[in-house]
Amino acid sequence: MEILKELWLDFFQSERKADWWQRKKEMCKEHGTEIVRIQGDGHINGKIDYDSKSDYHYLLHLSLLMKQGEHFHLEERVIPYQFFLEEGKITDHEQTSRMRELKAEQSITPDDIRNDSNSRFSYDRRAAVQYAERWWNSYNPEYRKFDVDCTNYVSQCLYAGGAPMHGAPERGRGWWYSTDSWSFSWAVAHSLRWYLSGSREGLQGREVENADDLIPGDIICYDFQGDGRWDHNTIVTAKDLYGIPLVNAHTDNSRNRYWSYEDSTAWTPDINYKFFRIGQ
Repeated sequence: MEILKELWLDFFQSERKADWWQRKKEMCKEHGTEIVRIQGDGHINGKIDYDSKSDYHYLLHLSLLMKQGEHFHLEERVIPYQFFLEEGKITDHEQTSRMRELKAEQSITPDDIRNDSNSRFSYDRRAAVQYAERWWNSYNPEYRKFDVDCTNYVSQCLYAGGAPMHGAPERGRGWWYSTDSWSFSWAVAHSLRWYLSGSREGLQGREVENADDLIPGDIICYDFQGDGRWDHNTIVTAKDLYGIPLVNAHTDNSRNRYWSYEDSTAWTPDINYKFFRIGQ
């Protein structure tokens, strides 16, 4: 569509001046990474017509070819945008964010974790990463799709890697999924963060101090506002030339993204992270 070409030009004129883009450039510089090519493709996924104008929603698939020395990797993101079209003119073209975790009716807290058996499981990291790569920008029809899908996606990756479910049918206990119900820890970012901190049965995580200590298949949790409410989860799928983790995620779908999320509109200077090695 001709209108998407115009929006692509508008992206370069506006978004590349935005705070998140400036942070991204600084982050790349810090990591010794050069953005050598940027490509974009848009897909309109919603339209509402009013008397004199139309409200459009679309997804921008942004691909960035990253170079470190002689090493290359491709970072991909799918970013939701909105604009109005009135008398052939585009107005109010802006990125929309779905990153803030929806408030659940209830969620797991440290006091709810009731596992003490210290059992172990064998974690197939390769299978978890393969699943993360297969479904980073699509949705496995065997699972429900959530409006805020980051934790559901990460849980699916963990399960593909062999993490055992337990605790059903009690939603506030364990980590599990069935066709008509699931634990809070399966789908709520705040709950999975606390579950990984305390579980000694089934799926287990060991907190480490630094992101560089993580390897593919491990999990990072994000509290964007630093208010104690954990908003987002990602899975490590690769490491760059210097050993810095790259992650995949859902909600704002992304692949091979630098773990720190400094280029996110949800990022704030108060952000907190938790880093979990999965399995033993």
